[in-house]
Amino acid sequence: MDNWIALVKANMEDRKVTQVELAERLGMSQGGIGHWLNKRRVPSLADMNRVLEELGLEYLEVVLQIREKTSGDRAAPTRYNPYFRYPVSDWKGLCELREERPAYGAARFELTDYHARGEAFWLPVSGDAMTAPSGLSIGAGSMILVDPALAAEPGKLVVAQWAGHPQATFRQMLEESGQRYLVPLNPTYPKQLLTDACRILGVVVQATAKF
Repeated sequence: MDNWIALVKANMEDRKVTQVELAERLGMSQGGIGHWLNKRRVPSLADMNRVLEELGLEYLEVVLQIREKTSGDRAAPTRYNPYFRYPVSDWKGLCELREERPAYGAARFELTDYHARGEAFWLPVSGDAMTAPSGLSIGAGSMILVDPALAAEPGKLVVAQWAGHPQATFRQMLEESGQRYLVPLNPTYPKQLLTDACRILGVVVQATAKF
């Protein structure tokens, strides 16, 4: 619920949508919107998703996470946690996919509690360029969540596209002596100077691994 409220408030501010305007779009009173956003009442999942659609976030969906109870959970009340789901893309033609903004009706989705500021998407990691011998390491088989609306800053992990290359790349942005570089976590791979010939497609905000 807290994630949904934060997402709605942030997008209402960005899009300059008031509670009155949102209420009119939903066919309800401004007071009802206020109750939801101030946690005085809990909207249904259907209502939560209607709000996202009216704010132009129809590519997101609030769903329920259902997990198996352990022995220690059996006496506890049932709780449902709202999660967001984002489409899984592939690396081939990623640049074109982002520009066309396709409908994701038949796409595969993955869940997360992260509420994106932009049209976030998952990517599967392949290869060992981001596998480090120590410290931060993101190996093949992991999934990374990319948010295109976040500002790329030194130290962030990013997905970038070089002009003339049909496939994007996953690297860490670092700054040295006033120059910015795209640097692999694996020291056996070379770093690349970040120039105008490269554009950042998004900032990596999560990485998960499945076993």
